[in-house]
Formats: sequence, structure tokens, C-alpha cells
Amino acid sequence: MGRFKLFIPLLVFIPLAVLFWRGLSIDPAHMPSALLDQPVPPFSLATVRDPERRVDETQFRGKVSLLNVWATWCVACRVEHPFLVQLAEQGVPIYGVNYKDDVEAAREWLKTLHDPYILSVVDSDGRLGIDLGVFGAPETYVVDAEGIIRYKHVGVVDERVWRQKIAPLMASLRSDKLSSRQGEDN
Repeated sequence: MGRFKLFIPLLVFIPLAVLFWRGLSIDPAHMPSALLDQPVPPFSLATVRDPERRVDETQFRGKVSLLNVWATWCVACRVEHPFLVQLAEQGVPIYGVNYKDDVEAAREWLKTLHDPYILSVVDSDGRLGIDLGVFGAPETYVVDAEGIIRYKHVGVVDERVWRQKIAPLMASLRSDKLSSRQGEDN
């Protein structure tokens, strides 16, 4: 019995090591979202550029767009930002959620680094982020023309992510919208 006691720590360690290893194999960029195929949650928030202007989730109706969660304190957001500016210059509609951030710092960021957003709302208390299921920043959602979330990407959107995942989905959603419009016209 005395020798068996020597193996107890090993018997405890092995299952814990297996659980730890499985946890490391999960890719955070593929975290599921409870909001997929659900509308953008209701909100009424001020914009970064104009604190007197309040907008709501109806902003997302009418065109396929991106919803990008960002903050000035987010190092990865700084890495992602130039690519978002490029996308906006190519005509991709991008809305922002300035997440738990200092509004003055956000205004300065957009002034200095260029503003890729049609508008960016101020989510200083993080309520919209909670409703969206945000794990952190940056996160980017593809929203269809009816305001339904169709895809969530956790992490930096770069050329590879854009080409492989987001651009094809947005093109498909746009063609679906055109097809449904043509069907209504007939």
C-alpha cells in the first residue's frame, strides 16, 4: 500500500495534463457565437465623432457590412487598423464599437490613424459588447442586409482572413440579396 501512495500524484497529474492539452488545442478565432443567425442586439448609443448623435441597431439594415469591436488600449486593434482603413477605401462598409475605452483617446486615434468606420458607437460600459458575446478586442462580425449576424471572427482581420473567410461570405450575402430583390421584381 505504501508504494501505491507514491503514484497518486501521477494519477492526478495525467488527467489534468490531458485536459490542459485539449484546452490549448482550441483556436480562439473559432469560438462559437450564440448570436450567429440572430439580429444585432438592440442598442441606443452615442457615436465617437458626435456624442450628441445616438444610433441604434437599424444602422445595419440595407447593406451587408462589418461590425468591428475595437479600443485604443488594444494592441491587436492597432495592428488590424491599417487593413480596416484599406477595406473602407475599397468601399467595404464598416461600423465600429469602441469597447470600454476613453472617448477622447478614441477620437484622437481615429483622427491620427484615419477613420475606417461609417460610424463608431461608444460602448463605455461594455453592455453592447456583452450582448454581442464579445470575448475581447478586436472582434469582427459580418452582418447581412437584414441586420442578422452571419459570422464572427475573434482576433485580427488581415489579408488572409479577409480573402479566405470574410470576403467570400460577404460576396455570397450580397448576391443572395440581389437574387431576392430580382425575385421580388418578377
